[in-house]
Amino acid sequence: MRLLFEIDKKNYDDNGKAFKRPSARAIIIKDNKIYMVHSLVYDYYKFPGGGIESNESNIDALIRETAEEAGLVVIKDSIREYGYVHRIQKAKDPGYSMFIQDNFYYLCDVEDRKINQNLDDYEDFEKFTLELVEPKIAINANRNSNHGPKNLDMIEREAKVLEILISEGYFN
Repeated sequence: MRLLFEIDKKNYDDNGKAFKRPSARAIIIKDNKIYMVHSLVYDYYKFPGGGIESNESNIDALIRETAEEAGLVVIKDSIREYGYVHRIQKAKDPGYSMFIQDNFYYLCDVEDRKINQNLDDYEDFEKFTLELVEPKIAINANRNSNHGPKNLDMIEREAKVLEILISEGYFN
């Protein structure tokens, strides 16, 4: 899978212990718009998806996380690799000096039906809401809204991936 870009804060001890948390994220385009999860509390958009558990494949995590966060059912045969973003920075967890995350993005289609979201407590608190949004609206919100205590690198990461999709002609 191709590297889209890297986020390296260079604020860590690279001789220390690394905490690794890869993720899988869905790129679902429909009618020249994109399905994104909108945090109504902190006004940012993110691609549906999340952490890959130790016992599951990237594809299984993509399908599970998209169903949980967005209530969308991914059509497995439609999944295509898009690219990944490599992030490395100082770890917040004690015992680790660095946090490493590869965010794997996949183009995919979903069934017409929606299912109930199964949100984590923080996702429920943030009022995660599925929206079919114009990419430029999501980019604008991610770059210009006040996101409170949220990780701005993660929010900017999603805006950059949207920009790459636009530049590659995925939207008219």
